[in-house]
Amino acid sequence: MEVVTDTSSIIAVILNEATKPTLIELTQGANFTAPHSIPWEIGNALSAMFKRKRITLEQAKAALQIYQEIPITFVDVQLESAVEIAEQLNIYAYDAYLLTCALQRHAPLISLDKGLIQSVKILNITVLEIEQ
Repeated sequence: MEVVTDTSSIIAVILNEATKPTLIELTQGANFTAPHSIPWEIGNALSAMFKRKRITLEQAKAALQIYQEIPITFVDVQLESAVEIAEQLNIYAYDAYLLTCALQRHAPLISLDKGLIQSVKILNITVLEIEQ
């Protein structure tokens, strides 16, 4: 099964957050796909954690080592479609890239982002939800 993964799910796994076991269980045997924007989003998420003093540089580097081990197929998304979705749902482009990816690949999305999950439902994309 192919699953489109977002930054929130990846961060939860690589930083060993409480939802990690459930995420791993839900995606056992899955092939992960994501838009090419995900590595930059991972970097942005880690830098935001620095600002909030949630992690150290050493913890971020260790998390990045784990991230490098996750097999993710990065795909191009149709930029025009993503922009249309961003406008339609009044969301950021990075979220629209994920939704476009899921639509293009006919694949479910896994996310911990409640706002993104609501957008997924509006577009009738299957979402693998985690109770938090």
